[in-house]
This record gives sequence, C-alpha cells and structure tokens, in this order.
Amino acid sequence: MYIIVGLGNFAKEYTNTRHNIGFEVIDRLAGQENISVLEMKHKAAIGKGIIEGQKCILAKPLTFMNLSGESIRELVDYYKVDERLELIVISDDICLDVGQLRIRKKGSAGGHNGLKNIIAHLGHDAFVRIRVGVGEKPREWDLVDYVLGQFSAEERKKMDESVCRAADGVRMILSRGADAAMNEFNRKTAPAEGGQGV
Repeated sequence: MYIIVGLGNFAKEYTNTRHNIGFEVIDRLAGQENISVLEMKHKAAIGKGIIEGQKCILAKPLTFMNLSGESIRELVDYYKVDERLELIVISDDICLDVGQLRIRKKGSAGGHNGLKNIIAHLGHDAFVRIRVGVGEKPREWDLVDYVLGQFSAEERKKMDESVCRAADGVRMILSRGADAAMNEFNRKTAPAEGGQGV
C-alpha cells in the first residue's frame, strides 16, 4: 500500500495559493482516478483507491503546513507502510521555476517547513517527494506573503499543466518505480518556455 500526501493549508482562504500546490495534485489524482478524498481521520482528509494496480491512500493533512508531519506519522503507523518506499509527498518549491518538477528519493527540507516537520516526525529524510516549482520569491516580497499568494494568469496556466504532470509522476512511481520517474520527469522542462530549475 502507498500513502500519497499533498501538502497545503486546509482553510478556504489558502485555496489556489502557491503553498497549496500539493493539495491540487491530490485533487487532480482523485478526480482522474475517481477517488473521494472526504474521510476525516489521522488529522487528514483521506481517500482510498487503486492507482496503477496499487492500493493507495490519498491524503491532505488537516494540520497547518508546518505540522504536516503529525498527520503523516499517524498515517504511516496506522497503515504500517514502509515510509522509505511507500510514502510519496508532494510539495511546492520556491527554488524551482514555475512548473518545473523534481522527484527525489531523499534529501533535506530545503527550507520548506512542511518537509522539515515530516523529517522530524519520521526521524529521517529518506522518503520519495515530488517538488513542484512555484517560482523564486521576488527580492522585495516577504516569504510568507509570497507562498500564500496567488499565481498570475500566465503562471496559473503553467501550474495547471505541471499539476497534471505531477499526477503522471505519481502514477509512474507506482507503476515503474521512483528511479524511472526521476529519469522521465527530472529531465523535462516545464511546458511553454520552461526554465533552468536546480
């Protein structure tokens, strides 16, 4: 069984913000795979289904972003999954250009408070994550204001495409493994102009 978690803030005012792109990927997957993510347990909204022949839990933590690890720890313990192999976390990343994807099997939080809290609760950083680029913060912006801000119309188009690609990335991880997904998605630039990424 796999647990697939999108990070975000559940309150309505955070809908469509940069920090909620993980939730958007879960919603896209849920819609494509006909999975209802409405059951409230383990401090998350969850849904159960089959994706690429694998039993999956889709989850959106109900805690605020900075406490995401609380929900993930409960999910991992309850469903007894190997979080090094069967946990996929989807988050926003300001170090990647708008629409860029990076899939990794381990790594630091990179300044992302949600990932930092997950690493603290799991006790290690060896879990699969899909980072979805939301663009670098302009110098004059406050970081909190930026990640909780809305996309421009041009950015929104790129993000819609990258949300679809991230959902495809999840499916490839499930069907062919993280290495295959890394080879496929990490080398591709975003739709339209793309960007350099890191």
